[in-house]
Amino acid sequence: MGSEVARLLEAVDFAAMKHKEQRRMDPEGTPYINHPDTDTTFAELEARFGAEVRRVVEEVTDDKSLPKAERKRLQIERAAACSRRAKLVKLADKLH
Repeated sequence: MGSEVARLLEAVDFAAMKHKEQRRMDPEGTPYINHPDTDTTFAELEARFGAEVRRVVEEVTDDKSLPKAERKRLQIERAAACSRRAKLVKLADKLH
């Protein structure tokens, strides 16, 4: 259990560091700590957190070269085929 908690805290710290300059569009400019748009590479994630985390992040990462409407359409189209972990990540993002 201790190593799982340590790993989770490492991931939260990593996300906070990568998102320290990003703000939500609300009137208060609330900071992000887990927003997915950073310059982090899949290779960096794999080196730090392993191949399984990389695969989940790849599943939930949109192709930013596509128009927003197309990205949303693809999210819906691909949702059923996503892994359970990717579905949980996406659901947590949508609920937040």
